[in-house]
Amino acid sequence: MALFTTSNYPLMALIEDIDLGKIGLPELQRPFVWPNVNVRDLFDSLYRGYPAGFLLFWETGVGSGLKGIGVKNAQAVPKLAIVDGQQRLTSLYAVVKGAEVLRSNFKKEKIQIAFNPLSGRFDVADAAIRKDKAFIPDISMLWQPDFKPSAYRKEFLNGLREGREISDDEAEHIEQAIDHLRNLLHYSFVALTLSPSVDEETIAEVFVRINGKGKALNQADFIMTLMSVFWDEGRAELESFALAATRPSDGQASPFNHFIKPSPDQLLRVTVGLSLKRARLENVYSALRGRDAKTGLHDPERREAQFASMQVGQKAALNLANWHHFLDSLRLAGYRSEKMISSGNTIIFSYSLYLIGLRDYEIDRTSMRQAISEFFFMAALTGRYTNSPETRFESDLSLIRDLPGGAAYLARLRELCVTTLTGDYWTITLPSQLATSASRSPSLFAYQAALIKLDANALFSPLKISSLVDPAVKGTKASLEQHHLFPRGYLEQLGIDDLKQINQIANFAAVEWPANIKIGKKAPSEYVPMLDHVLSAAERDRLYNWHALPHLWWELPYQEFLVQRRIRMADVIRQAWQMLTVGSPPTTSTVPLAIVDLIAGGETGAVEFKSTFRMNLHTGQVDDKIQVAALKTIAGFLNAKGGTLLIGVADDGEVLGLDADGFQNEDKYGLHLVNLVKDRIGEVFLPYVHPHFQDEGAGRVLAIRCEKGPKAAFLKDGNLQRFFVRGGNATTELSGSSITDYVKQRFG
Repeated sequence: MALFTTSNYPLMALIEDIDLGKIGLPELQRPFVWPNVNVRDLFDSLYRGYPAGFLLFWETGVGSGLKGIGVKNAQAVPKLAIVDGQQRLTSLYAVVKGAEVLRSNFKKEKIQIAFNPLSGRFDVADAAIRKDKAFIPDISMLWQPDFKPSAYRKEFLNGLREGREISDDEAEHIEQAIDHLRNLLHYSFVALTLSPSVDEETIAEVFVRINGKGKALNQADFIMTLMSVFWDEGRAELESFALAATRPSDGQASPFNHFIKPSPDQLLRVTVGLSLKRARLENVYSALRGRDAKTGLHDPERREAQFASMQVGQKAALNLANWHHFLDSLRLAGYRSEKMISSGNTIIFSYSLYLIGLRDYEIDRTSMRQAISEFFFMAALTGRYTNSPETRFESDLSLIRDLPGGAAYLARLRELCVTTLTGDYWTITLPSQLATSASRSPSLFAYQAALIKLDANALFSPLKISSLVDPAVKGTKASLEQHHLFPRGYLEQLGIDDLKQINQIANFAAVEWPANIKIGKKAPSEYVPMLDHVLSAAERDRLYNWHALPHLWWELPYQEFLVQRRIRMADVIRQAWQMLTVGSPPTTSTVPLAIVDLIAGGETGAVEFKSTFRMNLHTGQVDDKIQVAALKTIAGFLNAKGGTLLIGVADDGEVLGLDADGFQNEDKYGLHLVNLVKDRIGEVFLPYVHPHFQDEGAGRVLAIRCEKGPKAAFLKDGNLQRFFVRGGNATTELSGSSITDYVKQRFG
């Protein structure tokens, strides 16, 4: 039997057969993707008598109706499905009938092609052309049932004469051009019709070979075609859901969301995964046709059973309560919008697993949402369904089939997570994956989700990142920007001009955009210290932990900074994973004890008393040794675990006050302290030393609270650089290898 037959098909007959339903539209190239200029060019070619290509049909050989382009085919039984030429035929039908087309954004549009009968020029109608009397603004009117050619020609010529004189020859030419255009319905296309015995693989191969520039057919196209044949309502439901998901709702229940605008094909995958437990659509197509694996014959009963299963599964998949409860699992994982999604497949396949647990294993919604939130976090982070997604999901489905119950299903999902996110993954693989400049890296999006999960602030901002990434809020400028920590201009001055190096994701941090504008192109050493200085110890620890920044990161060489930050970014993602799977980590109070309590507790490893800061009470003179003694304590606290030095308190806890030090006022007292720390220990430590004056009992006390220092603090004493550590209730000086060992152990 021949593979195909050839025939001539007048345009008028094509339009009529579409209206009558003899030609169906499986929409193998859906939706309408041609720009209007292509439609204009098509009509221009037909008008000039140029060849316009052939049409490829597939003889369906079935008794059920395909979805048609026309409106009169509700009860018709189409015999031909369009394989190639759908864009041309839809263009012609839409213009001739004045029908709307559905665009790729699911919006309907009426194609308006204008025609200048005097020049023979076609154009896409716009405001200017519609006002131009030389044009027929919409040629669709020429083929409407109530169109009266002679009356319209007279009306057109009268309108044209309002602007200029029209000669008899021009008038005749115009009338002939309008008649010629109306007669395009007699243009004959060459039609090739494939035999009903041809399988889908051959059809796809033929399509690709004759239409190299077109969209390659895939298995989803053929399954959607089968749905048009045997279950058109089901296909319409998928398309309706997909359309509604693109439009914000007006208060009514809707699938619209900020994570994904699913295509009908993607929704089909959810239904197939739930109903048939399949991921490879090539196997699904054969199953839905009812093909017997042994005989190769199509069994109608087998086909009906498969479609019945699909109907039940699709009802669950398109259930809005299921859909939105599932999307809550993405929010639970820290994700907020499609800008943080690198692969739609991850959402689609996770939804299938959610529904399987909900329907097949009867797991309660809350438990299922938690488990899928964990699974999605893992799959999104690792790009699980980025490469060979069908193969990977087919493997995952095989692991969750025929489990004894809901508990086993949840355990299997978590097992997949644990075996993927191993210790080596967190410490080796993930830092390596973060070594990229890809703006849509799964690991970058996971880090952003981790910051939201950990309730982090934007860098050097009091605002939460979660409040700055609301997808429903759209302004002229993003509230949250990714800012170069080492600005491009600064790096280029250092000779680093490779954009892949400059735009490493480890060189970006989430900032509130006004701060980004202020920072501009400044070197880190210029803009960071002033921002760092105003932070409290607790604020600095939290902020630097969230944003994966080592203390004094602006002093590091750029490449070393990138390496250290990637490791810390991986750890932040791990913290979010722990919070998602285990819950919030225990918090400890950081509220400092009151001075009265510190005095009552006596000197300890974290508290020391000094009667004065600079005055020798025995000699009555300012004595640098007294100052050095105080600075030793400050350096010792910085090098250990931090602590508080109380000036104006005797060793026995008696409050002596600060008058003995002889400063004119407390401002000069405080400035003297700051200058000493700056000159004798180092300016970099100033943000870690917090002095304040306070009344206590009968006198004033200077409390100097010291944080853990960011690096080893040496005290300059004459020509010596001395190293002190606070231990017990004493400050001890180290020397030689003891310093090296301690610094390595304490600061790494």
